[in-house]
This record gives sequence, structure tokens and C-alpha cells, in this order.
Amino acid sequence: MVSTRRAAVLGKPIAHSLSPVIHTAGYVAAGLTGWSYTRIECAAAELPDLVAGLGPEWAGLSVTMPGKEAALAVADAASPVAAAVGAANTLVRRPGGSWYADNTDVAGMVRVLTDAGVTAGAAVTVLGAGGTARAALAAAAQLACPSVTVVARRPEAVDELRPVADALGVALTPVDWADAPRPVAAADVVVSTVPKGVADPLAGAVVWRPGAVFFDALYDPWPTPLAASAVTAGLRVVSGLDLLLAQAVGQFEQFTGVTAPRAAMAAALTAARAA
Repeated sequence: MVSTRRAAVLGKPIAHSLSPVIHTAGYVAAGLTGWSYTRIECAAAELPDLVAGLGPEWAGLSVTMPGKEAALAVADAASPVAAAVGAANTLVRRPGGSWYADNTDVAGMVRVLTDAGVTAGAAVTVLGAGGTARAALAAAAQLACPSVTVVARRPEAVDELRPVADALGVALTPVDWADAPRPVAAADVVVSTVPKGVADPLAGAVVWRPGAVFFDALYDPWPTPLAASAVTAGLRVVSGLDLLLAQAVGQFEQFTGVTAPRAAMAAALTAARAA
């Protein structure tokens, strides 16, 4: 029987990751002695060999960019949501030694949006068409939102999203980036998945819908200009930091089999950000 249990976050770059802070605080609060959580610098091409070389003490892996598609490919089995999205941020070691892939970004996004007051059937607009946009589509599907408007800079990126939307049963409506203010103004929920700085010019151009919710996947720096604009307009605003906690809670529970001490994990994340 393995007495020491290990987990880690994989990505490149990875030195900035706050996941060890969150998970380690969870182990302490839950009384899980013998558990450790570290960072491992790992490119997507390196992930299969790294995973294959891990010993029985390894309970799970958190996977961030650029390895989420590779994580799905290396798994022996996957959750329906990870398969539909085509990416996994979680690898869980099963008792027989096989690896199971999941995507807790989706459940995490559902959690933060629901906590912000989003209800079934909301009109959703997603800014961007990359990996996080896939999770946003899946979250919309789980929130029973039948259609999603995707605002993207590249039409080909939207084309790559279409199979994901089809697998999830969500109708996808593309909008050119130049027309972004229009679908933002019409949405009950706006999810920004674009890199730092890309959405900044929209801050002065958007007329927010009263009562809407804005989720920005970024958290550094915070607030982004678009988030600040939403706050000024009286919207409920959530950040990538909220998602970071929510997806980590899901991973913690799958790795350990123990209910996550969410309050302790949240407090550790807040303290780390303040420092």
C-alpha cells in the first residue's frame, strides 16, 4: 500500500501557477498527511513520456496550457464532457493504474456562473474561440442554454469550434470581432476568453445589459478594463481566479476522494494573491 501520495500541475510555463497553494491548503485543512502537490514544467509533446514514467504514488495531475489536448489523448478513458470538448485539465490515477481524463474547467465555470446568478436558458456571448471557449460552450450546454454567440477575430477559429458545439448540442452563431458590442449588449452572460489586452478596446464601446453577468477568464492584472467597465455598469462580475478555485476543488475531490475544504482553499488563494 502506498502511504505517500503525490499530485502536480503540468504546463509550460508553470512557475506562476497558484495551484500548489490551493491544493496544499486543502490537504492541510482536510488532514491529509503524506500528500504533496508540486509544479512540473512540461510541454505538450513531453506529456506522454512523463505520465508513462510516474510511479504508483501519483494520484493525479492538473494540466494547464499547452497540454490539455495531449492529456486527453494519453488517458485510457475520459469523461463525456472532456471527450466532447476535446481537452482535459485533469488526469486521475485509477486503482488499476490506468488514467482517467476529465475537464473540471467546465464544472468550475458552471459553478461560478451559477453562483453569480446565471439561470437556465440565459443568452450567452463568448469572446474568443480558443480552448477556454470550448469550456464555455460546455458550461452553456449544462446550463441549458440552447445557443451561444461566439465573437472571434479569426473565422477559422470558429470553424474549429463547430464540432465541439455539435457534440454538445449547442447552436453556434458567429460574429465578427468588429461587431462585438452588439452581441455583448444583447447577452445575459458574457464570457471573455481572449488573451490579455485583446478585449480592452471594448471597454469604451460596450453598452452593458442591465442585470447581466460578466465572466473574464483573466485575473492578472485585475480588474481588466472590460471588467472595470462591467463593474461600473452594475453587473455581477467574476474572474479567472474564481474559476481557478472552482476547477481545483473538482480536481482535489477526484484525486483524494475527500470533500474539498473549499473555504480553506479559497483563503489560501486570496492570501497568495495579496502577497
